[in-house]
Amino acid sequence: MTDMLSPKRSQKMNWALYRETLVQTFVKLNPAQAIKSPIMWVMELTAIGATILFLHNLYAGRSDVMFELQLVIWLWLTVLFGFFAEALAEGRGKAQANSLRASQKANVAKKMDSITSTQVRKIAAADLKAGDIVFIEAGDLIPGDGEVIEGIASVDESAITGESAPVIRESGGDRSAVTGGTKVISDHIKVKITQDAGHSFLDRMIKLVEGAKRQKTPNEIALNI
Repeated sequence: MTDMLSPKRSQKMNWALYRETLVQTFVKLNPAQAIKSPIMWVMELTAIGATILFLHNLYAGRSDVMFELQLVIWLWLTVLFGFFAEALAEGRGKAQANSLRASQKANVAKKMDSITSTQVRKIAAADLKAGDIVFIEAGDLIPGDGEVIEGIASVDESAITGESAPVIRESGGDRSAVTGGTKVISDHIKVKITQDAGHSFLDRMIKLVEGAKRQKTPNEIALNI
């Protein structure tokens, strides 16, 4: 869907993601945030209680506090790792959604006044409406969901389906539907847009990515029940 990021830029994005994840990890330590996950909330309360008990025994001068110190360390590591994993999943989802949204905004459509028109106007893909006709040639991204009304072309749909082999899209029949964000790799086609901006497959994908959350383990599900 978008060009491959350079290694240097990709590395910068990864560091930015991990920095934000670390910040969100400690934000999630707030009991008001932690209570959204009952298991992590109980774990955090246990870690706090164990820490208070350890500090009390240490202040009292007890010499056998090493086991309690190890317990406190493991409890806090468990809590922090749990919140870190959740924050990382959310951060990756937001980064992916932002990447999809950026590619969507950068996409340009070649709009035609009619199917027989020889003139095209370049407009932002986000400004297309259902019923608009666009001209798409090799190397162009398809600006929105639609139906091929003229021509035949090979389309790379790997960004949507994960399938590396290109597919043929042509007017008529059951192979005329095209999806916004996929790429025409040969020939050219004319497409009639069937979805308004904000209601395309790519828009639904962005919403799904933004709403995705870390999948809970079987143990977490059982304990929550």
